[in-house]
Amino acid sequence: MESLCFHDGNIADFIDTRTLHVRSDINHSLQMHSSFIRRLSLERELEAHQGCVNTIAWNSKGSLLISGSDDAHVNLWSYESRKLLHSIDSGHRNNIFCTKFVPETSDELVASGAGDTEVRLFNLSRTHEDTASNLSAHFQCHSRRVKKLAVEPGNPNVVWSASEDATLRQHDLREVTSCPPAESSHQECRNILLDLRSGAKKSLGSPPKQSLMLKSCDISSTRPHLLLVGGSDAFARLYDRRMLSPLSSCRRQLSPPPCVNYFCPMHLSDHGHQGLHLTHVAFSPNGEEVLLNYSKEHVYLMDVNPVHPSAMRYTSDDAMKFFNPTGILKEVQSKPPVSDFFPNRFPAKRNLAARLDQCRKLIQIAEKSLKEGANYYYGIEACNDVLHGYGQIGHTLMHECLCLRAALLLKRNWKNDAHMAIRDCYRAVEIDPTSVRALLCMAEALLQLGKHKEAMEFAIGGQFSAPSNMEAAEMVEKIKKRMDLVEAEASNKAAKGGPRFETRSGGGGRVISLSDILYRADAIGEEDTLQPLSGSGREDSDYEEEELELEFETSVSSGGDDEEEEEEEEGHESESNNLQTTLNVRIHRKFDSTVNTRHTTTTTSSSSCGSPKSSPRSDKLTRQNERAIDMKQQYVGHCNIGTDIKQASFLGQKGEYIGSGSDDGRWFIWEKSTGRLIKVLTGDGAVVNCVQSHPFDCVVATSGIDNSIKMWSPLALAPCVVDGIETESGDILDIMEANQRRLSNNRAVSVPFDALEEFRMHEFPDGTLRPFECVQS
Repeated sequence: MESLCFHDGNIADFIDTRTLHVRSDINHSLQMHSSFIRRLSLERELEAHQGCVNTIAWNSKGSLLISGSDDAHVNLWSYESRKLLHSIDSGHRNNIFCTKFVPETSDELVASGAGDTEVRLFNLSRTHEDTASNLSAHFQCHSRRVKKLAVEPGNPNVVWSASEDATLRQHDLREVTSCPPAESSHQECRNILLDLRSGAKKSLGSPPKQSLMLKSCDISSTRPHLLLVGGSDAFARLYDRRMLSPLSSCRRQLSPPPCVNYFCPMHLSDHGHQGLHLTHVAFSPNGEEVLLNYSKEHVYLMDVNPVHPSAMRYTSDDAMKFFNPTGILKEVQSKPPVSDFFPNRFPAKRNLAARLDQCRKLIQIAEKSLKEGANYYYGIEACNDVLHGYGQIGHTLMHECLCLRAALLLKRNWKNDAHMAIRDCYRAVEIDPTSVRALLCMAEALLQLGKHKEAMEFAIGGQFSAPSNMEAAEMVEKIKKRMDLVEAEASNKAAKGGPRFETRSGGGGRVISLSDILYRADAIGEEDTLQPLSGSGREDSDYEEEELELEFETSVSSGGDDEEEEEEEEGHESESNNLQTTLNVRIHRKFDSTVNTRHTTTTTSSSSCGSPKSSPRSDKLTRQNERAIDMKQQYVGHCNIGTDIKQASFLGQKGEYIGSGSDDGRWFIWEKSTGRLIKVLTGDGAVVNCVQSHPFDCVVATSGIDNSIKMWSPLALAPCVVDGIETESGDILDIMEANQRRLSNNRAVSVPFDALEEFRMHEFPDGTLRPFECVQS
């Protein structure tokens, strides 16, 4: 009977199997068994750091844990005793963001990267000596913060570093162990593997223009030639190191190299997501999947292999159809409905009947949630169980479940729920093109996204399919009223005349200065009272009636115009060292289609390693044919807006669970295959950033803003289970709702801090004012 409690089987049965049969994967299955996950609790706190712990990593044997902190110390911990073995004063002048054990060095060589732009390697066998003696290698070639290090299993000679200077560098310890600083006139390090200084994209079909500040990278443990990077746009990129150009220096900027695959959920691949970027990317243990953690978004799972049955590749044209789906409506309505068909017959009709009966019970639970207008989350989870947990259920039941889940998503209205509802409606309409319920759900989803014209077409399609359907008639009337209201508001605004701002071509109104950008006004152009921008005031902002947004664009040039730059040949070297850095800022009312002002600030840099002149645009046809791999699972509930080092990790050797930190001081565990939230644990007083599971045991290490590292293991304590989700408190829905409100809060002016940091002036002890490199994580 106990085996019925756990979907992954009875532990006693596993142990019996291990004694009777030789199976190499038994320990893998036991490591993160669901019974262990249920009992995962705080076992120990490791205390020694004097600042936020920004990075933790296990060695390959799981006997040691390494950590790096704001206190610039690298600490080495014993897994067996849970005690500090060594503490190295790294010599870094800024926060440490990444640490790694270098493979095949008997765990004696470790690497660290920090906000001071440096990569350092230390020999732990000499930890009793001073820092200078411990230092085995010292690389200063990056010009901005180093956010991630990567190593290749079995390779003790090379360390890779990803930096916000938009380069990924390959440090070969056999060739060199030191280099001069980035600003040095002698800086000629030819170690740039990826030059993405003009690699960021606004959408899949748009040309790469801006600098892609790298936040994360990973190397596949099963296919080490595959390299995954993520940064300041919505796209993770997969590269084959064997196909990349020879290493280059920062003095010569090349066009972004072609990647094997882009990874991005289709609904995030358009132009309209300011501030969206990746904070962490990771390969699964078997190298077949990748995990992406987005700032201001959720966690997503993708397949690496585009020919995998669950992998969906799309082009920019496909993405346009997703956001303007009327063409899809015409396409599917020309097809006949799909009939029920089970490709793989079940061994017995009784087994099939039992599964379908259980599915119908779950659908009844979801219908009840929708009817009562409560517990939408659990109704959605019931639908997820039907769609993911019972194999082939037939098209009729699948259609019913998709329509129901779409309706529940629209009622719940969490971040991007409308987009998820559109996905379900697409699938439902493909099964039955005349489905009134699917067409009306699609209309409601598009209406929530402000796409009134498209919503009307789907509503009319529903009305045409069922002329006597009152819901369809009511939806058409609802959309008409919304369109009339929007048109009336636009007319009133045009009649009254909005506040005037000075543009590049001149005009009346007061000039918008950088002070107005760095200190927002309650009503720019109407009052002169300025309020400082602060993270603490975001949720309490007074922006209710008229919200403002800023659009920014940075570029680097030597004074030539754009037309001349486009005519340059690929790989042309910049001849000028006096480079102009331009920040273009557009200020407009939220949801306005017109830009009210454009303020341009230009600074000049003579640094030899600054971003050279932009590369020529890629061929338009090539961009249109570029493809990305879409999501196959989404994980929701946490909040990621405060830090850009927040991880999402595969737990265990089989990666059956997903773990991620959160800005509410908790960390979340989901079941990988279904996306079901399994457990929520309090792991920090403010923010959990790092989640790393032990290589072999059911033990997880976490860290964040606190000065300590938390060790989690299965304990005998009975967990608190609230509606199937284990938590240390009984308010799990309140926790998730609060996180979703924070993710969806768009009232703050959305200017990425990194875009403005070189323009922010700070007062130093000597009384001078000058730009200051921020050290926030």
